[in-house]
Amino acid sequence: MPLLPDASGVVDLIEAFRRSKTMFTAVSLGLFDRLAAGPAEAHQIRRPDEDADSLERLMDACVSLGLLEKHGSAFANSPAADAYLRRGSPRTMTGYIQYSNDVLWPMWGNLEHAIREGTHRWKETFGCEGPLFSAYYQTEDRKREFLLGMHGFGCMTSPSIVSVFDLTRFQRLVDLGGATGHLPAAALERYPHMSAAVLDLVPAIEFAREFTAGTRVELIEGDFFTGELPPADLYALGRILHDWSEDKIRRLLARIYAALPAGGGLLIAEKLLRDDLSGPVSAHMQSLNMLIGTEGRERSFAQYAELLQEAGFGEMEGKVTGTPLDAVLAIKK
Repeated sequence: MPLLPDASGVVDLIEAFRRSKTMFTAVSLGLFDRLAAGPAEAHQIRRPDEDADSLERLMDACVSLGLLEKHGSAFANSPAADAYLRRGSPRTMTGYIQYSNDVLWPMWGNLEHAIREGTHRWKETFGCEGPLFSAYYQTEDRKREFLLGMHGFGCMTSPSIVSVFDLTRFQRLVDLGGATGHLPAAALERYPHMSAAVLDLVPAIEFAREFTAGTRVELIEGDFFTGELPPADLYALGRILHDWSEDKIRRLLARIYAALPAGGGLLIAEKLLRDDLSGPVSAHMQSLNMLIGTEGRERSFAQYAELLQEAGFGEMEGKVTGTPLDAVLAIKK
């Protein structure tokens, strides 16, 4: 009998969604918040509407995933869960996890149709033509939780984005669509001589005020697609370009190029595909995520370089950071 190929990769993928849903469910139920005060047994934190055996089974599963630790019969948050899966943590990612559970999870169920039609799945999944932000964020608490999740994600990546290139030559950074200002804050910490600002829509700027209070990050209300861009010799785009089609990207890059002085730069933070498109897996998964939810995609450095060259940029370089986002720096001729 011929030796059979190793099936472990296939089996792992069959089971992979179960691991995600286990974490999503634990976050949705507030499990890690209940353990914020310290170790507790399952029956001590069980809610009246939860089955005791099922809750303990979920908690044991979280131990196996490294999200909880077990001390005798008591459970405690792991360091990672305490930092990222607790709503009260300054680095919480629960908002994005809830969004993944409530929005992305059902949309991914229609991936086959997205592949056949080449379009996002908002209409099919939720009956609307675009992102259901008005429905999903019908309460300020929910909107806040999501934005806190994105802030936590940004705090993990921004220090690497601003350090992977030497940005000493630049004097003023404006982050276009920069939300809570985590990237300008990281830049100011590394390059104290800089000044830095966020340009974003009014709702995002209003939320950002609590994160930038007492810092040197300036907040500017505006729309980078239609409004005048504030003067800067370095603009940043973090997780922006992957939302849009090539035509919209060309229009945005042309606006940025026109606003930059000679020698000015554009810093792009996105997950880069390898130039031969062989990976990494995380970039391909995010590209499919863009397919079901936007008109965009993930791209390789070579694909970004082509768009940047069309806009007039000269010197450009891409670097893998080892974090969930990579970086591209392009310089105006």
